[in-house]
Amino acid sequence: MNLGRKLLGIVPVILGGAVLVFIVANKRGPEQTPPEERVHNVRIIEAEALDLLPRIIGYGTAKPEKVWNAVPQVAGTVIRVHPNFRKGAILEAGTEVVRIAPVDYELAIARAEANIRSAEAQLRELIVSEENTRQSLAIEERALAVKEKELARKQKLLGRGAASQSSVDQEQRDTLAQRNKVRDLENKLNLLPTQTAVQREQKAVFEAELEAAKLDLERTVIRLPFHGRIAEANVEETQYAQVGQILGVVDSVKTAEVEAQVPISRFRMLLEAAGSSGAGNGLTPRSFVELAERFGIRALVRLRLGGRTVEWEGRFSRISDTIDPKTRTVGVIVAVDGSYAMAVPGERPPLAKGMFVEVEIRTKAVKGVIVVPRSALTDNRLLIVGDDDRLEIRKVETDIVQGGLAVIASGITPGTKVIVSDLSPAVDGMRINARLDEDLAADLRRQASGQGLVK
Repeated sequence: MNLGRKLLGIVPVILGGAVLVFIVANKRGPEQTPPEERVHNVRIIEAEALDLLPRIIGYGTAKPEKVWNAVPQVAGTVIRVHPNFRKGAILEAGTEVVRIAPVDYELAIARAEANIRSAEAQLRELIVSEENTRQSLAIEERALAVKEKELARKQKLLGRGAASQSSVDQEQRDTLAQRNKVRDLENKLNLLPTQTAVQREQKAVFEAELEAAKLDLERTVIRLPFHGRIAEANVEETQYAQVGQILGVVDSVKTAEVEAQVPISRFRMLLEAAGSSGAGNGLTPRSFVELAERFGIRALVRLRLGGRTVEWEGRFSRISDTIDPKTRTVGVIVAVDGSYAMAVPGERPPLAKGMFVEVEIRTKAVKGVIVVPRSALTDNRLLIVGDDDRLEIRKVETDIVQGGLAVIASGITPGTKVIVSDLSPAVDGMRINARLDEDLAADLRRQASGQGLVK
C-alpha cells in the first residue's frame, strides 16, 4: 500500500523531467545578423592651385618722422609768442612762433659797423703815409747824395792842405746823420705793408663780428622749419629765454612712422616667398629701397575704431637696428605720407602720435600654389578621401605657413579631397561620407588673395 503511493508520487516527476529534456533538446538558438561597416561624416575641400599673397601682421605705435625742438640760439627777453603756439595746434612751415628782443644785437651790429669804418679810415691813413714816406725818402736820398759829394770834395782838399780836418769831420758827421734819416725812412716804409696787413685783418675781424651780429639778430626770430603740430609749448611773453632752453616741441605732420614688431621667422619667410634668394649682399643707403622695389613690399596701416577701420597706404622704410631677445621679433618701420591731408573731421582721423595700429606687410603674389587650412595638418600629414570613399593618411611637405593657411609643396595635387573636420580616431581605410564645405573654400580663396585678416 505504501509502495503504491510512492510510485504514484515519482511518476509525475519523471514525466516532467522528460518533457523538460525534450523542450531543451529541440529549442532553436537566436538569429545572428552580420555587423555593418560604420560610415563617418566629414567636411572636405578640394585642393586648388591659387595665387597666394604673402603677408604678415605686426603692431606698433605711430610717431612723427621728424620732431623739432624750439631752442633759442641767442638769449633775451621774449617779446612775442604766436597766439596759436599752444599744444595741439597746427601751424604752417615758416610761421614765426617766438621773437626775442633784438636791441642788444642791433647795438652789436652798430658797434661792428663803426669798427669797420674806423679800420677803413686807418687803412686809408696808412696808404697816404706810405706815399708821403716814399716822397720824403726820395728827397732825403738826394740830400744824402749831395752830402756824400761834399764830403768827398773836402777830403780831397784836406789831402792838398786846402781844408781843415775839423771841417772834414763836421761834413762826415752831417753825412752820417743824413744816412740815418734815409735809413729811418726806409725802415718806416718797410713796416708800412705789415701795418697795412694787420689793419686789413682787423677789418676782417670786425666784418666777421658784423656778420655774427646780423646772424644773432636773425636768430631772435624763431620760425617753424616745417608744417607741424605743437606737442609742447613752454614759453610766455616777457619771459627771459636762455640759450639752449627748450621753448616748445613740434611734430611734423607730413609723414608718420610706425615700428611694427614682427617675428623674425615670419619676416624671413615673407622675403623667401617673394624670391629673396637673388637679393645680393651688403647694406647701402639704397639697399632698403631696392629691397622694397625688388620684392614688391607694400604696407597697410590700420586703425580699428570699434566697428570701423581706418586704413592708410604705407611704404616700407627700413628695418630696426635691434632684435628683441625676449620675443624674437624685429621692428619693421613703415612710413605713411599725408595722413593729415587725408583726414576728415568726424570720419577719418589723421595718423596721430601715440596711436596703436596694425601694420600689414605684403609682397608680390606667389603664383599657382596649393593652399589648405593650417588646421587640417597634423605632423605634416593630411587626411584625404581616397578611392572607394575611404580615409587615406598622406604625408606632405609644406612651404609657406601664413596665419590659418598652409602651402603644400608636395604630396597632393589640385582636386585632392582634403578632410577639414576633426576626425578622431582617424584610421587609415575607414569609410567616409564627404560633404563639400563651400564656405571654407571661399574663405581660403579670400585669405590667399589678401582679403580679410591674417588668422
